[in-house]
Amino acid sequence: MSRDEVSIIGLGASGNAAARLALAKGETVYVSDISTQAQPSVARRARELESLGARVELGFHDLTRVQASRVVVVSPGIASDASVLRELRARGVRWISEPEFAVRFYAGSLIAVTGTNGKTTTSTLTAHLLEASGIPVALGGNIGGGIAPPASELALREPPPAWYVLEVSSFQLADTETFAPDIGVLTNLASDHLDRYPDAASYYADKKRLYRNARAADRWVLNGDDPEALALPGDAPGERYLFSAEPPGGRDQDAAAGFAAAYLRDGALTLRFPSETEVSLTSREELPLLGAHNVMNALAASLAARLAGAGVEGIRRGLRSFQLLPHRLETVGEVGGVLWVNDSKATNVAAAAQAVESLGRPVVVLLGGKDKGEDFRPLAEALWGRARAAILYGAARERLHEELSRALLAPRGDSRGCMSAEGDEGTPPLLVRVDEGFAQAVAAAGSLARPGDAVLLSPACSSYDLFESYEERGRAFAELVRARGAA
Repeated sequence: MSRDEVSIIGLGASGNAAARLALAKGETVYVSDISTQAQPSVARRARELESLGARVELGFHDLTRVQASRVVVVSPGIASDASVLRELRARGVRWISEPEFAVRFYAGSLIAVTGTNGKTTTSTLTAHLLEASGIPVALGGNIGGGIAPPASELALREPPPAWYVLEVSSFQLADTETFAPDIGVLTNLASDHLDRYPDAASYYADKKRLYRNARAADRWVLNGDDPEALALPGDAPGERYLFSAEPPGGRDQDAAAGFAAAYLRDGALTLRFPSETEVSLTSREELPLLGAHNVMNALAASLAARLAGAGVEGIRRGLRSFQLLPHRLETVGEVGGVLWVNDSKATNVAAAAQAVESLGRPVVVLLGGKDKGEDFRPLAEALWGRARAAILYGAARERLHEELSRALLAPRGDSRGCMSAEGDEGTPPLLVRVDEGFAQAVAAAGSLARPGDAVLLSPACSSYDLFESYEERGRAFAELVRARGAA
């Protein structure tokens, strides 16, 4: 044991990447994970790290050794109330997140993207726009899904890029100390992760740590249509730039909020900076992304890329050439005149509501999965007049049925109900609770959909009741759709 040692708790993808980075920098490394040799992926990572010189222990944590370490890195998948962290807290041990550890070795500038929804699309598109402008960039962080590596892996890139683009979650921000992006992007804020936070305010407080080390030269990209996102930085130093679905009108500059610099004007994504001429980038129709929320993501990414030095022509090319990301309003196919859309990444109420509202055609939506503790009643407003039916499945199906039934029956104008404004038209959706498995839920959706409809997997819940990840859930959905087309 040594105070020179780096201890890493958790041997998932981020823990593995942090261990490799520490070893590459000549550190003495101790890694522990509560998982055992019975889990093949963990056992394989353990063997590989041991071959590189790390000390790895599975099935328990040597807390005395961890306590003696100079740096302790904790994987974001470990909940703050886990027994190992409770014990370390009782011993007065401080720890940091994997991105906090990684950025200490970065040689370029940093763009950090956070928010409740749209983080991955915005991060990936920002990096793509920089690449399209010829700017060396490395993308990583909380993205996962095989799209990009953990933050620590980027620190080993040679030569180092001019810019690093990191997606950072609230769990990762919670354990930061010196983390300080040059450009910070906040896509939006909505209630989420209430299975790990006591309330939304606690969740927002971790997001706010993005601004903890703010400097006067920093630039903050904020959602001008989201009052809570606008308020989150408080009085943190730095310049604020806003993106919005609407042009600024007569109010170009609001000292309390920021400069309206990216917006839609006459159906075109548009940029304008102080003392510069307004520039049209591309039409909404030319953007290869479904949904109004993805237009907002594209505006945020364009703004961040421009602040990082991307040229207007590069941004234009990048917006038009961007490849759709899997499991995010991804078109799976059309069968019998019905469009099937995989939005498995929509693991909270706000994301699912956005997806339903974005498709512009009648929807049969699949809702369900592991209950994260959110209030489901706000979904009713999105479903009313848009969804032909909602198929409720998985562990959350009973609470979904209870809360949506109550909300859909509430009088118009009731704050708990589905109608947000007088004059809303349409009818409530049919609620169908499926007590069998996922395949039966997909079959039920297909039986209710009509030609011209969309069947949308946008669950508003995590996947961990029936699947190991949202990616596995999305793949299962796509396979069932393909089987229907082949039948």
